Amino acid sequence: MSRGFKQVDVFSAVPFQGNPLAVILDADGLSSDQMQAIARWTNLSETTFVLPPTDPAADYRARIFTTQEEFPFAGHPTLGTAYALLQAGRQPKTPGVLIQECGVGLVPVRIADDGALGFRAPPARFEEMNAAQLPLLHRALGVAPRHAPVAADMGICWLIVRLETVAECLSVAPDASALDELMQLTRCNGVALYAPHATGGPADYEVRAFLLENGLLLEDPVTGSANACIARLQPGEGYRVRQGTALGRDGRVTVVYENDEPWIYGQSVTIIDGQINC
Repeated sequence: MSRGFKQVDVFSAVPFQGNPLAVILDADGLSSDQMQAIARWTNLSETTFVLPPTDPAADYRARIFTTQEEFPFAGHPTLGTAYALLQAGRQPKTPGVLIQECGVGLVPVRIADDGALGFRAPPARFEEMNAAQLPLLHRALGVAPRHAPVAADMGICWLIVRLETVAECLSVAPDASALDELMQLTRCNGVALYAPHATGGPADYEVRAFLLENGLLLEDPVTGSANACIARLQPGEGYRVRQGTALGRDGRVTVVYENDEPWIYGQSVTIIDGQINC
């Protein structure tokens, strides 16, 4: 069966500078095994499958797969799926906002005047890292953070580590074996590092995110869920993020707070538009 397919670049208005996402626009009738096989084949960090919603308040339902498992929520797939649907002509039930149904429930995605999309960060559970695990963290990252790392679970779990400088953040070269051990002990999916830019810099914070997939160490180009977890840790004024620098990317994330609720905004651009036979 031929189905609508888009590959979009998320958190960038410039092609090839953000985080790619594959979107199957009509996945009705596909089994979970078929979805997982397609996600393995696209070989991207995530592939999403659009289905009719089961909740009447939602505009659509999205299932989100990595190459090896399904996630109840992820950030760049949320924005990329909404963008792909809008580009395909989907009209939201409520003007200016799409409601996505996914594994964590309903997630609103706003449409800004400049074309950016923003999702409201789902609630997160936080747990400060056990101090006995800090030597392993130091071995995994090669740095010793001054702030206590925090595990943040938002459907996908990130170990959030604040560092002092952008230079320190960009210098991190994780040890895959130690990081794998750390992720198993903390029950996290990956580690997200962030550090403040100097006043007048290209953004307010630099972010990097690392995870292990099929036993391989990967750096995620731009990470909506990790940025959402960081945003929930420090409610207050909005700020701007740069991510992907170490990979030669230039992803951009804008965090806006409304009543202490963080919204994660970014631009997207279509790279591939066509059909997939599945």
